[in-house]
Amino acid sequence: MSAVAADDEETWDEFRKLVNMTPGDLEKWLGTDESRSAGQHKDGGESTGHASGRRIVEILRAERGDLTEDDHAHMRKVVGYINRHLAQRPSGDVTDTRWRHSLMNWGHDPLADD
Repeated sequence: MSAVAADDEETWDEFRKLVNMTPGDLEKWLGTDESRSAGQHKDGGESTGHASGRRIVEILRAERGDLTEDDHAHMRKVVGYINRHLAQRPSGDVTDTRWRHSLMNWGHDPLADD
């Protein structure tokens, strides 16, 4: 196995571990007001996380062998974001927080881990 293939395998495994929402659940979430209001918005447009969520749905629905290097790069970005964001978990009930909503835009519902 080449170094690139091994890296892609590791990326896939970590992505699938951290992205704990199904494509259907993520797509449904992305249609909510809470989803659209979470995250950083550029010039009043779609947030980075919301756009990422749409891309994650595409990746989850794709055949693994059809994933491109751009898809793998996005999966690495998702893994990094989720890990960084999880490290910043606020205290108390996070059920209806921007922190959770932002993570959910990236395909991870932290309450699924509780």
